[in-house]
Amino acid sequence: MTTADAWSTKPATALLVLADGSVIEGEGLGATGEAVGEICFNTAMTGYQEILTDPSYAGQIITFTFPHIGNVGTNDEDIETVNMAAESGIRGCVLNASITDPSNYRASRHLDQWLKARGLIGISGVDTRALTALIREKGVPNGVIAYHPDGQFNLDALKKMAAEWPGLEGMDLAKDVTTTQTHPWDETSWEWDKGYGHTKEAEFNVVALDFGIKRNILRLLTDAGCKVTVLPANATAEDVLAYNPDGVFLSNGPGDPAATGEYAASTIKAVVEKGIPTFGICLGHQMLALALGGKTMKMHQGHHGANHPVHDHTTGKVEITSMNHGFAVDTASLPETVEETHVSLFDGSNCGIRLKGKPVFSVQYHPEASPGPRDSHYLFKRFTDFMRDAKSA
Repeated sequence: MTTADAWSTKPATALLVLADGSVIEGEGLGATGEAVGEICFNTAMTGYQEILTDPSYAGQIITFTFPHIGNVGTNDEDIETVNMAAESGIRGCVLNASITDPSNYRASRHLDQWLKARGLIGISGVDTRALTALIREKGVPNGVIAYHPDGQFNLDALKKMAAEWPGLEGMDLAKDVTTTQTHPWDETSWEWDKGYGHTKEAEFNVVALDFGIKRNILRLLTDAGCKVTVLPANATAEDVLAYNPDGVFLSNGPGDPAATGEYAASTIKAVVEKGIPTFGICLGHQMLALALGGKTMKMHQGHHGANHPVHDHTTGKVEITSMNHGFAVDTASLPETVEETHVSLFDGSNCGIRLKGKPVFSVQYHPEASPGPRDSHYLFKRFTDFMRDAKSA
């Protein structure tokens, strides 16, 4: 790709500059300026607002493979970020088609205006299929997304910025998106013509470690009968145990799990050693593996989308899952005490583990969906079953 690869018929007001010096031209939208990050692609056909507010994407520029993004506008209900002060940490988005006017009764704002308000830079008019093919072939590149309405860019400076950005390996981004204060959560799932509700009674007392947690995860825990207390990513084992929890939840989040695990793995290990039922997803899954003696690794292109098939060895079933991760657990590194429970049917990578003989398990994907299929909601019941058994014992 070169500057000649202008995939927009309009004068370029935005650029996507890759670390190898390639330049993709397009039409700018959202906030103006420049932002550097890792460029990934997401194959979901719905839920762009949930994706753009998922803290697991911190440090990344999202390329949407679905061409029509923004056609249902945005609203105040489909935001997944819990820590609004930190926002989601996403660096920008890449679109194929220009954003059309909203066509949905729930829409309250045009996506372009919504991006501006959140400080997110966008570029449209890009051949996202070609960019996706490039990522699949060469792996996720680092890059800079830039938008200047006058079309004036310092190309040399942008190329230098893209080339010198160190990438996500070694980055602890959970600290940037986690809550800064412990807080309770009682909101339940959205219902037609009712919106979100609130629960008053709960069977279980759960502590959720927030590494970049999504709202819908918390809602499904509440739906399952949990009184949830959210703690920051750097909470100690003493902080967690002070709440005398029936169970501990390890949330999703961004960045390199090995970097976050430098302080979080010891907390998780201490909780597990107490015999407390523990459930992790995404980054929480990776850090549980680290706490149990395993290792993680950077993936070639990662998994980002709402159509990823996963085989559950414990049930023999295949479920379609929502995924968003660029690191994975190294199956070969798992000790004898840890069993692999789920595997990706795309590339055979690890998607789930459990500690043998203990109520401790985790999955790589997002069972809460939002967006995505609901095949994996059973995992929340598995968690509550473990807690119920532990309480009765």
